[in-house]
Formats: sequence, structure tokens, C-alpha cells
Amino acid sequence: MPQKLLHAFLCLFLLLPVSCSEETAKYSALPPDATILAFGDSLTAGNGTRKNKSYPAILQKLSGYHVINAGVSGEISARGLKRLPALLEKHQPALVIICHGGNDILKKLNLNKTQSNLVKMIALARSYSAKVMLLAVPRPSLSLSPPPMYQQVADNTKVIYDDDTMPDILGKRELKSDTYHPNAAGYAVIAERIYQQLAELGLVKS
Repeated sequence: MPQKLLHAFLCLFLLLPVSCSEETAKYSALPPDATILAFGDSLTAGNGTRKNKSYPAILQKLSGYHVINAGVSGEISARGLKRLPALLEKHQPALVIICHGGNDILKKLNLNKTQSNLVKMIALARSYSAKVMLLAVPRPSLSLSPPPMYQQVADNTKVIYDDDTMPDILGKRELKSDTYHPNAAGYAVIAERIYQQLAELGLVKS
């Protein structure tokens, strides 16, 4: 292989992980009639406040897009994985926001299996040509840091990734309704942060 061609090939190879990353990429705005699917457990459902104060409800107001609240309280990731295909088929979302795994952590389930379930959720969403955002959930500890599996999932799948928002909210007493759930003010902050990230990526208009 000629040296110049080899150099070009190597440069392209080195750039691929960055150019393919949804976390750093810029996008065209979602179509005006697009649907966003907010998928998860009680943190998505809005436990701790009324459903119209949940983060999906606030995100809908901020973004102008139809946002479906597909949160089920108490759900573990294995059940979520079984539930997701029917939702994707029904709603055909352009963007799926996954916030799952918290109940797996609380129940001390095998997090290797949780990680596998999250990867499969992402693959399912992408099979419907949806963009994917992953929200990490912290362990209930003093540090409130997410388990490493979330970062591993993000690194391996190159999704849009947020590992700061949930730990920040759940670390502030004034933003919580109880140990594990935000209050209305907390959910509003979650929605605002998600909206800001999506706007920075060009998916929604700021």
C-alpha cells in the first residue's frame, strides 16, 4: 500500500470512534411530528409528584415534541427489555431516552445482566432508526455515583450519555420527595438538563 494511502487510512481509522459517537455528534433537528419515548421505571413515571410534573411532561413543554411517558414503577431491566418492543412498534419514536436499572441496583441483582439488558434496549431502539440517550442512575450511597456498567454501555454503544443529572438531583434534599425519587422541582431540572443537551446536539431547537 502506498505510504500516503496508508497514512490516510490510519487517520480515518483513528477518527472513526469520535465521528461515530452520538455523544459528540451534531444532528439535524427531529422532524416537527417526531415522537420522543421516555422509557424507564419510577424515575421516568414521576414517582414523588403528579404525572403532569414528571420529567417527560416537562420535556414535552420545553421541546414542543410529543413525549410519551413509558415509565413503570418498580420495574427491573429484564421486564423493561420485554416491554420495549411493543412500545417501539406502536409509537415509532425518533428518540428514545432510557433511564433504567435503578431497581436492579436496589434489589442487588447481577449488574452484568443489567448491562446486557441495557445494550439490548439500545439495539432495539436503533433497529427502529431511533436516536438513543442513556441516563445513568446512582447507587444509594454517600457518593451517589453510578455503577461502572453505565459508562461501559455508553462507551460500547456510543449513545448520548448523561451520568451527572440523576446523581446531582438525588444528592440535593430540596429536589427530592424521598430517598430515591425527585420532587416536582427535581423533575423539572431533569427535563431542563435533557433539553439543554438535546439542543446542544441539534436534535431540538433551543
